[in-house]
Amino acid sequence: MGWFQASVGDVVAERTVHLTRESLVRYAGASGDFNPIHYRDEVAERVGLPGVLAHGMLTMGLAVETLVPWLGDAGRIAEYGVRFTRPVVVDSETGADLRAIATVATVDEETARIDLTVTHGETTVLGKAQVRVRLA
Repeated sequence: MGWFQASVGDVVAERTVHLTRESLVRYAGASGDFNPIHYRDEVAERVGLPGVLAHGMLTMGLAVETLVPWLGDAGRIAEYGVRFTRPVVVDSETGADLRAIATVATVDEETARIDLTVTHGETTVLGKAQVRVRLA
């Protein structure tokens, strides 16, 4: 398996990313997703949200990015999927911390499945976050 030196249950990567409202505006510009729930408190409140939310795809992207230094090559990622389970509310003053922990779930001769635990505070924000990586 060459570079792959991990066993089922091993934590292979982890990090915390601090998001601010500026992070959301920058992502909106990069992605083209300018839905005001991602930067305007009054709009988020009017539609019944607990506050301004981070973009789901931003959360998903930041989570999988946690693996890239360990993989050495993002091209090793063969498949990635998540369920969006809870929003990440980004406070205008304090922002939000997003935590990702990558754990080896399964290994066979050609691939490994890495499970990501992604949290904001004590809340898991992505469910069934699984990354299949090529070993060869």
